[in-house]
Amino acid sequence: QVQLVESGGGLVQPGGSLRLSCAASGSFFSIYAMGWYRQAPGKQRELVASITSGGTTNYADSVKRRFTISRDNAKKTVYLQMNSLKPEDTAVYYCNADRWIATIINADFPSWGQGTQVTVSS
Repeated sequence: QVQLVESGGGLVQPGGSLRLSCAASGSFFSIYAMGWYRQAPGKQRELVASITSGGTTNYADSVKRRFTISRDNAKKTVYLQMNSLKPEDTAVYYCNADRWIATIINADFPSWGQGTQVTVSS
């Protein structure tokens, strides 16, 4: 099992960019599928982007062509590059990991980290 710590959030103006990082500790990071999620106040947590162990990516329609997920297995880190940010991107962003992409899609995790706050506002 890997342990995960999210970072990189902050306050940014509409149209701006941020890069989130999710640092993992533990073994065998490279075999895990990874997902970035977000939860806005009063809303359910949603999957924003995912990446398989082989590097296949997928995105929610709301962030396609604006967000990019990537991974650096040597650094045991997954990134979420967020461009052209909108106020509706404001949320707490979380990452999680599993051997199986189905678990990432279903967000079927027993626990979550503290996440990192992203606020898009002028």
